[in-house]
Amino acid sequence: MIHSKIKKGITTAARFQSRQLVTIAIVIATILLSARSSTITMALSLSMAIPSSGKGRVAVVTGASRGIGRGIALELGSAGYTVYCLGRSSRAPETMETKIDFQRPVAEGLDLTVESAAEEITRRGGKGIPIPCDLSKDGVVENILANQIQKTQGGRLDVLVCSAYTTPPTGIRGEFWKQDLEMWDYVNGLGLRQVYAACRAAVPIMIETAKSSKEKGQELSPPPLVCLVSSFGGKSYTFNVAYGVGKAAIDRLSVDMSYQLSKYGVATTTLYPGLVKTEGNMQMEVDGTWDEQSGGLDLSVGESPSFSGKAVVELAALPKTTMMERSGNVEVVAELAKEFDFNDLDGNRPPSIRSLKYLLPNFVFPSIEKELEDGKEIPDWIKNNIPDILLPWSTFSSGPPPEMDGR
Repeated sequence: MIHSKIKKGITTAARFQSRQLVTIAIVIATILLSARSSTITMALSLSMAIPSSGKGRVAVVTGASRGIGRGIALELGSAGYTVYCLGRSSRAPETMETKIDFQRPVAEGLDLTVESAAEEITRRGGKGIPIPCDLSKDGVVENILANQIQKTQGGRLDVLVCSAYTTPPTGIRGEFWKQDLEMWDYVNGLGLRQVYAACRAAVPIMIETAKSSKEKGQELSPPPLVCLVSSFGGKSYTFNVAYGVGKAAIDRLSVDMSYQLSKYGVATTTLYPGLVKTEGNMQMEVDGTWDEQSGGLDLSVGESPSFSGKAVVELAALPKTTMMERSGNVEVVAELAKEFDFNDLDGNRPPSIRSLKYLLPNFVFPSIEKELEDGKEIPDWIKNNIPDILLPWSTFSSGPPPEMDGR
């Protein structure tokens, strides 16, 4: 496998602590990767778009109370959108029956509810509308869209973001035949079935929104956009079988919807965040369970949820022709940051999840260091000078990163 060839070359060089050998190894690795694809995609800035104001535009975000969904909802609010915040975390949980009673632990004192998200959106200049609901139930999204969007927004819906997801209470890693069948339902009930349901309910409204824009002569205005939050698990083995199947299905859903929706002027996109510092992940690090659950990834260099939000704002602001040309594509948040020149909240710009700058420190180097004698480590001059080269997606089809399951 390509990963083992890269690992072997860099390991040999590192053992001898030789600058020349490591340089040669990295060059060889690049050549090997080039052999898998006719070109290596470079992380270049392709274009710069100035987001149009979200004033007068309407968005629905599922899973808006916490995590990536909350980050996206808040950034849409900052852009001036009216944002409907859907989720089951509410200040009045007794008013809602739910089939799911598990929530990942977070730090005490955090108000991770749809109400707090809506309030923050309004504070930022948008208009936040909280909708406490159990999205795992059939018909919920349909009723919300009928009662809220159709009646109060005049049938206008510009952006749908599907980010709601349920984490299994028993942890996600493991061999699938040893996991309960409920694992599939936890991962793909809310994370796949209800994504399909939300799209099915929202698209007719979005088609009418696109039609209305055309009738008003607003041909250059951004098209309605369906954004599905997925992950690297759609391209390569990540946590378990159910997770990977679900994420690959989300990716395919976006592609196939784009085929059917192109003639109606509605765009779709699949969003790949990187390693995200969600409230749940941050708490796992505090509790000391992060390394086991993540496989030892360094959360300190992860992305904030708002980083994904900034990416969605940029995509939703693209002119119709531009967005329709990339409809159905997988969009990596860090790559969008480079394309549209925005940074994370701390001023940094994390590398793409398919960049050597991310893959080598998180997967290749740790497994190499295990094999080095006398506790030697990869020299800092190597770690600090990794090229920001994007590997083609075909590279990951050969399996998981090296030694991932053994870390």
